[in-house]
Amino acid sequence: MDLTLDLAAQLTWTGLASSSSYCLFALAFALVLKVNRIWNFAQAGLMVVAYFAMFIAFRWLGLSPLPGAILGAITTILAAMALEYWGFRILRQRNSSVLTFFIFTIAMSQFLIYMAELIFGTDPKTLFPSIIAPVRFVGPVVVSDWDLIALSLTVTLVGALWLFLRKTREGKALIAVSDEPDLAEMYGMNKDRAYLVSMALAAILMSAGMYLIGTKAAIFPSTPLSQFMIFAVIATIIGGIGNIFAAGIAGIFLALLQSYSILVIASKWQILLLYILIFVVIILFPQGVKLKLGKRGPARKAGQLPPADDVAEKAS
Repeated sequence: MDLTLDLAAQLTWTGLASSSSYCLFALAFALVLKVNRIWNFAQAGLMVVAYFAMFIAFRWLGLSPLPGAILGAITTILAAMALEYWGFRILRQRNSSVLTFFIFTIAMSQFLIYMAELIFGTDPKTLFPSIIAPVRFVGPVVVSDWDLIALSLTVTLVGALWLFLRKTREGKALIAVSDEPDLAEMYGMNKDRAYLVSMALAAILMSAGMYLIGTKAAIFPSTPLSQFMIFAVIATIIGGIGNIFAAGIAGIFLALLQSYSILVIASKWQILLLYILIFVVIILFPQGVKLKLGKRGPARKAGQLPPADDVAEKAS
């Protein structure tokens, strides 16, 4: 397939629109990894909870988009906080190994996927009976209403997360706990509360991402674990462990890469491309790709959060 300017513009726009959900998933994963210090593969199970809570709201209860999305987000927040309180917290108290956390999160995802398949079936489902969005031409580029909603929602949530972390006392507490949990508690910040808050924020991000996915395409209950989690993990590694917003940028890059890959790779092979990418990233970029977003010094690169002592001093 020859790459013309019109085709390049369309692929770029489509990739950016599709990147919205991947960016949100990567932010959610990177946030929990940064604050709670857990590779939370149970996020895939929480995505399933979000998706089918909204499925019930829209398809069974007949709710309109906003109330149904809110119900899905609340359900996911409660599930995420329960996972932290009755799962991760207990494992921390027992000084469990990283391997134990890994096995627990994978098992939790598989369990939630199994329950979804048991209740809703194994066939793919959409959140609404019709997922056809009105489209218009902007020059040579086809722009759909879904594209505009996805991009505006993602920009809003990313901006809100940045403001929350930088400008609110609760957000600064998350930053402090993410760097030095014990030091943060010396300044009067409750690290257990911070862990719950980070899980709640991640739940909101993943709920929004699943809403966008479910209003564009049908998914299987296993899709979050077999596809979306891979995107989130790759983006988190590329962005550099602990660099929350760099993970979101990496998610956008991966979506653009997938969009352009149709020029050389058939769609049925694109999932294989993800697995190849994750091996390449782990082997070649274990510390991430250094994305310098400003000149504020080492602690301000690529969305990296400031040291705990600075934040604690400001928040106290």
